[in-house]
Amino acid sequence: QVQLVESGGGSVQAGGSLRISCAVSGNTYTKYVLGWMRQAPGKDREGVAAIDSDGTPSYVDSVKNRFTISKDNAKDILYLQMNSLKPEDSAMYYCAILGGAPGTIKTLVDFDEYANWGQGTQVTVSS
Repeated sequence: QVQLVESGGGSVQAGGSLRISCAVSGNTYTKYVLGWMRQAPGKDREGVAAIDSDGTPSYVDSVKNRFTISKDNAKDILYLQMNSLKPEDSAMYYCAILGGAPGTIKTLVDFDEYANWGQGTQVTVSS
């Protein structure tokens, strides 16, 4: 069983930065995609960013050039560095892993029912 625990959420002013983390344990997949999803009240859950086992990142258009996904393989930690935050970025952020093959955020979204998920961390951006 893969376990994922998010942390680092909080409140920040618009234009500010925040880095959230996801500690991953028990990952035995040789090929996988790790990523972040978010959901705001009254809105559908959307994919934000992902990185596969080959190190290839992918992003939803709305966060490109503002967010950076990365992973520390030695520490088994997934990060999402969020810069130039906007109020519309406010949401509960969840990390997830999908095993089987390299992929993109689209892959993670399309097959999210097969993914393992964390419990989420709240990000609030004020204007």
